[in-house]
Amino acid sequence: VYNAYNERDEAEFVVAKIQDWVERGHARSEAAVLYRSNAQSRVFEEAMVQANMPYRVYGGLRFFERAEIKDALAYLHLTANRDNDASFERVINLPARGIGARTVSQIREYARANSLPMWQSAAVHAGDQLSARAIKAVTVFMKLIESLDLNTRSLPLHEQVNHIVQMSGLLAHYKKKRGEVAETRIENLQEFVSAAESFDGEEEDKDLPPLVTFLSHAALESGDKQADAWEDCVQLMTLHSAKGLEFPLVFIAGMEEGLFPHRRSVSDPGGLEEERRLCYVGATRAMSQLYLTYAEQRRLYGIDNFAQASRFLAEIPSQFIEEIRPRIRVSQPVFRRAGSVADEPADALRLGQRVKHRKFGEGVVLNCEGSGAHARVQVNFESEGTKWLVMSYANLELM
Repeated sequence: VYNAYNERDEAEFVVAKIQDWVERGHARSEAAVLYRSNAQSRVFEEAMVQANMPYRVYGGLRFFERAEIKDALAYLHLTANRDNDASFERVINLPARGIGARTVSQIREYARANSLPMWQSAAVHAGDQLSARAIKAVTVFMKLIESLDLNTRSLPLHEQVNHIVQMSGLLAHYKKKRGEVAETRIENLQEFVSAAESFDGEEEDKDLPPLVTFLSHAALESGDKQADAWEDCVQLMTLHSAKGLEFPLVFIAGMEEGLFPHRRSVSDPGGLEEERRLCYVGATRAMSQLYLTYAEQRRLYGIDNFAQASRFLAEIPSQFIEEIRPRIRVSQPVFRRAGSVADEPADALRLGQRVKHRKFGEGVVLNCEGSGAHARVQVNFESEGTKWLVMSYANLELM
């Protein structure tokens, strides 16, 4: 059992263990990473790309290749560049707004005949050939895109993405549907907001808007990086997809209340029992080694959660469990006046503690390690992102 600080620590731990497995002469294809929610794959995909580790999403698509993510990306592309014809065609009638295939075909034909982008074709010429009803529907769509651009261009990237996902109607479109497939699409769209918030700007072109660099990042992530079925690669899959398969090395990630067991099943005895059976199925996929991982803090579906370990961990007899890193020892919250914490040991801060830095502003403690002059703290700052700071120099103030 591995207790991670957060979802990135969890993914990095899994990748490191697989690298060690391969270095000892085993094949990557002998390792599988299982998860309860389809949206969890994103962080593992990023970690494996960064480690140059071939992987394949078994029985599914990579995160940025999923239909609902492509839909959201199409809206983002249009707000950044109206002349993106592929995005225009993808979402002009998604959600449905009464724009049929014939209307789209007429707009496309005029655009090609006059060497125009479809956006200009719709704006300039649609009135000559389209019905009054089609003109109205197309106009509503174009006004929506203009509104999304106008209302979001000054927002931070993740807020911009969140607003567009919400106001485009994509979330509402899937919320109207029922079943686990619709729920999965909703979770993926919410995780898309997390992807924007955790977007690493190290390669960001300061001369370009953050949205443009994020779209370039998404294009790279959806590129040809997934291994082919015949290659020696790590298998990523949901627990449901894992039935009937076996691997020498298995990781079950996200062993947290509300995630596994899923929040939908917690209040339903029948659903909870099904989750328990699913956990058993996952555990018995392991032929030799099984790692169960959970995170103290996880950003999933666009929300930060400070979760409790899954009840399923407590149901495993203790003699069968080896804790690789026991739960982090941090102090209980204490009430005190705001002041410098430079002289505090790293473990005097609690996870989730709000702090303030003179340069970086306000943030939340994600991780603490070390002691004395070498003590470090990891803080997620609202405006500057995640940073590691040396306690003796950080001059943090408790909030």
